[in-house]
Amino acid sequence: MKSGQMKTLKQVMNYIRRYWLLVGLSLILAAVTVILTLYIPILTGDAVDLLLGKGAVDFDGVFGIMKTIGIAVAVTAVSQWVMNTCNNHITYHVVKDIREDAFHKLEQLPLKYLDAHAYGDIVSRVIADVDTFADGLLMGFTQFFTGVLTIFGTLGFMLYTSIPITLVVVCITPVSFLVARFIATKTYTMFKEQSETRGEQTSLIEEMVGNQKIVKTFSREEAVKKQFGEINGRLQKCSLKAIFFSSITNPATRFVNSLVYAGVGIFGALLAINGGIRIGRLSCFLSYANQYTKPFNEISGVITELQNALACAARIFELIDEEPQVPDSPDARVLSNAGGNVKLENVYFSYTPDKKLIENFNLNVKPGQRVAIVGPTGCGKTTVINLLMRFYDVDRGCIRVDGTDISKITRGSLRTSYGMVLQETWLRAGTIKDNIKMGKPGATDQEVIEAAKASHAHSFIKRLPKGYDTVITEDGGSLSQGQKQLLCIARVMLCLPPMLILDEATSSIDTRTEIRIQKAFARMMEGRTSFIVAHRLSTIREADIILVMKDGNIIEQGNHETLLNKKGFYANLYNSQFAR
Repeated sequence: MKSGQMKTLKQVMNYIRRYWLLVGLSLILAAVTVILTLYIPILTGDAVDLLLGKGAVDFDGVFGIMKTIGIAVAVTAVSQWVMNTCNNHITYHVVKDIREDAFHKLEQLPLKYLDAHAYGDIVSRVIADVDTFADGLLMGFTQFFTGVLTIFGTLGFMLYTSIPITLVVVCITPVSFLVARFIATKTYTMFKEQSETRGEQTSLIEEMVGNQKIVKTFSREEAVKKQFGEINGRLQKCSLKAIFFSSITNPATRFVNSLVYAGVGIFGALLAINGGIRIGRLSCFLSYANQYTKPFNEISGVITELQNALACAARIFELIDEEPQVPDSPDARVLSNAGGNVKLENVYFSYTPDKKLIENFNLNVKPGQRVAIVGPTGCGKTTVINLLMRFYDVDRGCIRVDGTDISKITRGSLRTSYGMVLQETWLRAGTIKDNIKMGKPGATDQEVIEAAKASHAHSFIKRLPKGYDTVITEDGGSLSQGQKQLLCIARVMLCLPPMLILDEATSSIDTRTEIRIQKAFARMMEGRTSFIVAHRLSTIREADIILVMKDGNIIEQGNHETLLNKKGFYANLYNSQFAR
């Protein structure tokens, strides 16, 4: 077994260890089941010996043996039922624990991990891969332990019955191990490739379903079909390979079974002819030969499934083992009633080490100031917002709020101190009221209505079938992009935090409504430190400071009139939008 598989197996065992009492009970019941199952052929052989000879049948002895067999069968059935119940309990509790750990890790992972991985692949790991792992684990518990105990138990009973015939069986047995090892070696890598390709396919489906309007807008249907066909073709090929090698298991082990049975039959018949074994014992041994070889067939199938399960488990544990977000330090300050003084000192940051973005960035924002950030696409405007919110940590330098480095402030209290409206809206499945109350769950209905009125969302909400109790999906359902953005604005207006971040907050709103919302924003921003990112420069003319960014650096700084008089980069941007 490779080191990667061994590591995965150890992690699986750590989860199973939590239920050691049930595992122990399952093993005991498996041993009881195997012993009784192997004891029945001995009783059957004894009964056969009592039936041999004309007029010498011992009916009382045969009936006594039949009663014993009936009791053994009943106890075996009850033991198997309880054992299977224990196995189901262990399997699905382990799966529950793994899913919870995977989901909790998703909540702890830094945004850079989520930005670098396709959402569909992550969903595939937590859902499809865990389901496949559960199937393999359940089969392992149900058949693997019983099979191994059956093999050793049968060997013991066979040695007790006839040592010479047992040696014949043992000599043929290694063929099964060679077959199982060959199949296990081949199938692991194939099942791992199958699992990864399935994740890639899930990712594409999730992306295309979520962006179907864009696909249709740009007539990408055929290109998407081609891309899906290519991935689906690769999935078909790797699945066929994995299934082909795993399907070799049954005929190969059945061939070995036939060899064992034939060897026992021929050698046993020769011994019986020479008086070396009784007929009853030979019939008992033939039954053992069947029982001995059957577990090899089952275990080979289990090993194949376990390879699939381990391949899926490896992908799950890759997610669980990812480095979590650096936790808040024990002495981190809880930011409350923030004054709004924000200072960036010699900040350096890049998403990838080989591509520089922000270098030696300095900024001092006084409480209550409105700071607008403008510049061409990719200059670092949204990155500054990500750093202010600690979605990403700076590489060098520091950002201070009210004189405290934000790395020494708890993330929860820092982010609660900001109200944020982005260009990309985010809603969750629930009522309109629930979506507005997200930042302030304890708000009254009247407060929700006042916030909706301030954001000019009240009028369209009242026109919905159930008003504020209308249920929407996570993508907003039939709401327009502008209406969804109004709900996000209402959410911030309900909380009224001491600092605001508006990243293209009115980009999807009509001009008339935008003018009204700008007035509402102006009232809301009074006395609050505000960061405004905008491409439409008409929305930032009243800002106290306008930062003009290019390639991660501030190239101009001042208010609207000062920057126009400079006739520099900002003046060119402004005039390009308002030139006659």
